[in-house]
Amino acid sequence: MKLLTCPMNGPRNIDEFQSFGPVRAKLDPNATADRDWSRHLFRAENRKGILVEWWRHVPSNYFFLAERDLVTNEIIRTFDASQLRDRA
Repeated sequence: MKLLTCPMNGPRNIDEFQSFGPVRAKLDPNATADRDWSRHLFRAENRKGILVEWWRHVPSNYFFLAERDLVTNEIIRTFDASQLRDRA
């Protein structure tokens, strides 16, 4: 059984989690052209390296962030979303 460490619930079976994709910059709805919205919503970067993603622990409905290596698929660390603001 593969485990993933939830920042709130500790190590849990990976089957209890759902991935919601990468953390991306917010776009200004009043200043963003339709073409840019389309690119933002429907085109994914296909790159190598470390990516910060949104994840959810389904039983508790807790959303958090995970750093994942896109080459090895290894989850490097998980952390509460409030820490993302601290990194800015």
